[in-house]
This record gives sequence, C-alpha cells and structure tokens, in this order.
Amino acid sequence: QVQLVESGGGSVQSGGSLRLSCAASGYPYSSYYCMGWFRQVPGEEREGVAAIDSYSGTYYADSVKGRFTISQDRAKNTLYLQMNSLKPEDTAMYYCAAEAAGGSCHLRDEYNYWGQGAQVTVSS
Repeated sequence: QVQLVESGGGSVQSGGSLRLSCAASGYPYSSYYCMGWFRQVPGEEREGVAAIDSYSGTYYADSVKGRFTISQDRAKNTLYLQMNSLKPEDTAMYYCAAEAAGGSCHLRDEYNYWGQGAQVTVSS
C-alpha cells in the first residue's frame, strides 16, 4: 500500500532549525510527478508550504520563501524540508503529500496521497 511517513518534527526555539523527512513506500517514487509539504493549524485550512517536481523545479509559499528549502533523494525514496529561521507562526502539523505522474505541481490541497503528519512547535 502507498505510505508516506514523516519524521523529524519536534520543538525548537524561535530562530532555530529543523529538517523534516518523508519516506515513501508501496509505490515507485519515480511515479510521483510532484511531492509537497503542507501544514495545518487546528481550526484553520491546510496550506501549501513547498513542492518539488520531477525536474527538481521548486515552488514555495511566500511566507516561507528564503527560509525553507525542499529537496528529494529519489534513490532513497525520501523527501526533505529544511526549515531555517523558524518563527512561532510556523507552528503546525506538517504533512507530506504526493501527486501521481500525469498531474501537475502546485501548492493547492489536491494531492493524491498524504502522510499522517509531524508536529512542529516553535516557541518564542
């Protein structure tokens, strides 16, 4: 079965860094056209954070541009999100998502597969 498992979440002080990882299994990583990271705060809508396509093109939300970097190791079937200069506003549950080949790469909440989420808490 298709599985996306996030890891690397935790608590950090404002200005600190964290790196999230997403391990994909049950489906060839090469079959995904686009991989992305989304986040959600309780009571609010889930928002796109960053995405990367099969050509390694990247897309970022304005709120994280310059601070977050999305990357992937296709040989290891793993997606990463390096988060630097973290702010309390970045506190949320972060989700890994995958869009099947034939789709498009975007930051809309319309991906085919989703992970369970990893909590990131940034304290001031």
